[in-house]
Amino acid sequence: MPAHRSTQKPRRRLRRTTTAALATAGAAALALTAVPAVAGTGDAGADGGAAGWTVKSASVPGQHGPATPRPDEEPRRPDLAPATASVVAAAVAGQQAVAAEAAVSAERAEQRARAERLAAEERAAEEAASRAAQRQEAPAAEPEPAPVPVEEPAAEPAAPVYTDDLDGWIREALDIMARHGIPGTYEGLHRNIMRESSGDPNAINLWDINAINGTPSIGLLQVIQPTFDAYHVEGTPYDLYDPVANLVAAANYAADRYGSIDNVNGPY
Repeated sequence: MPAHRSTQKPRRRLRRTTTAALATAGAAALALTAVPAVAGTGDAGADGGAAGWTVKSASVPGQHGPATPRPDEEPRRPDLAPATASVVAAAVAGQQAVAAEAAVSAERAEQRARAERLAAEERAAEEAASRAAQRQEAPAAEPEPAPVPVEEPAAEPAAPVYTDDLDGWIREALDIMARHGIPGTYEGLHRNIMRESSGDPNAINLWDINAINGTPSIGLLQVIQPTFDAYHVEGTPYDLYDPVANLVAAANYAADRYGSIDNVNGPY
């Protein structure tokens, strides 16, 4: 019957489609459940080694048991690729060469330093020996003579200051007389001054014989001009009215006539 044939054909097509879908799903499950396994880590080897794969057979159609190793079997270990092994060996050899070269350089530097140290010690010893020999050869230095003390010239005494009065005139006259070796004392000068002029340097006698002769007696010791001219002492003013010059000239005259002004007790 036509209706029955229509129904049978679609069932066979549906069965084929189902079978193909199951096969495709099984293959996909096999691909997704394949897990990489490296011995000892469970991950793919970082050094490029071969990775082992464990397939879950339960997910593959037609497989009923797990694809796991037996307890008495050792897990497979991946081997390093030959290229990786050669690189590692070359790196190790390079490090060893660098270390050996560094050791040689250090040894050479130590040898140079040791040689320089020995040379410096030898030079120092030679210099010390040379200095010692020079000291032995050189004559002992004679001690320097003690410096002769230099006597400084005695400071000149300060010039005396005399008062401008009878006391100062007498004292200045005595100093000049002492320098020229003219005898006399303060008392002898003062005593004769008071008798002759009462201490007035401008005293003048206009009535005695000297005045009559035109040479009056003038000054502290009443000296006439001819006597002053004959007995004037260098270093005193050439002035009959000067008190010091008058005293020194009169003392010089008295020393010549009487031995000293001290020996005069009256008109002279």
